[in-house]
Amino acid sequence: MAIKVYVVDDSAVVRQTLMHLLQGDPEVELIGSAPNPLIAGPVIRRCRPDVLLLDIEMPGMDGLTFLRQLMVETPIPTVICSTLTERGSKVALEALAAGAVAVVAKPRLGLRQFLEDSRRELLQTLKLAARSRPQVRAEAQPRQTGVGTVPMPRPGMAGVQGLAMNKPVVLGSSTGGTLAIETVLMALPADCPGIAIVQHMPEKFTAMYAQRLDGHCAMNVREARDGDRLERGVVLIAPGGRHLQLRKAGGQYFAVVIDGPSVNRHKPSVDVLFRSVADCAGSDVLAILLTGMGDDGARGMKRLHDQGARTIAQDEASCVVFGMPKEAIALGAVDEVMAIGQVARAILGFDARA
Repeated sequence: MAIKVYVVDDSAVVRQTLMHLLQGDPEVELIGSAPNPLIAGPVIRRCRPDVLLLDIEMPGMDGLTFLRQLMVETPIPTVICSTLTERGSKVALEALAAGAVAVVAKPRLGLRQFLEDSRRELLQTLKLAARSRPQVRAEAQPRQTGVGTVPMPRPGMAGVQGLAMNKPVVLGSSTGGTLAIETVLMALPADCPGIAIVQHMPEKFTAMYAQRLDGHCAMNVREARDGDRLERGVVLIAPGGRHLQLRKAGGQYFAVVIDGPSVNRHKPSVDVLFRSVADCAGSDVLAILLTGMGDDGARGMKRLHDQGARTIAQDEASCVVFGMPKEAIALGAVDEVMAIGQVARAILGFDARA
């Protein structure tokens, strides 16, 4: 049965081009389109598409507001297709946090040609999104920070003992991972072990994503730079378009940010991070795989597991897409499978045994 797709975009060119592109694939059916959410809303609630392809900036109601309403009322797998200016990138991150499955960037100029050139990738994204399971969101509005909140304490310089006992935590995720990572980090205290994260995300997004997390979490979160020290209270996010590795020197762990070919079709790749940790930390590490499509990270986790490292995978019930964790489990690479709400406690338990 063909995947039913509905498009909401105020550009007639986008709607017409997407109609032409989708018609050529027997596995995908465009069941309708609308120039804004006010028109689309009643139709979507009635016909219930498998995937929603949604723009952000539209008249009448913006796509982010519409997405939040849908995720509270009746979650639909949603792919954001938007012009990712700086402002657009920030809003698209909010959309991912609100439950969108993926983001597809579109340029302001040469739009028709871009969409035709990106047809294969777009179709794959829509097909994978149709297999996802977005969760009902209890809140329609984003979390408020700053005003009316009590600032959480941040760590100062770690002491010699803290540095000596620092054991790294490495974490990988993809589809659905932006929200899953936020859930984990918000439950951790400021003096938690250092965490290195690979989240599959476009280049424009990772610095803004790290900044967003930094505003929500007690730990210091930032986009990784080459030579950054992974110490207690610090979270390093792999930059989009670059691989993140860890190296060990003088008993401490440092970020290595490198270019290179994609691995498992991804850059950054979880396997690249996990393999580097296997080389420098051996069993002295906790590795975690969260929600995501594909198998990136599974083989790297298997290598860590075989060296005696502690390994955890998110369970199917709490995953948006049970792909990466499932593949790691199938390889025998996972010590324990748990819901996303239990992961922070597992990290703290690992630290207590250090």
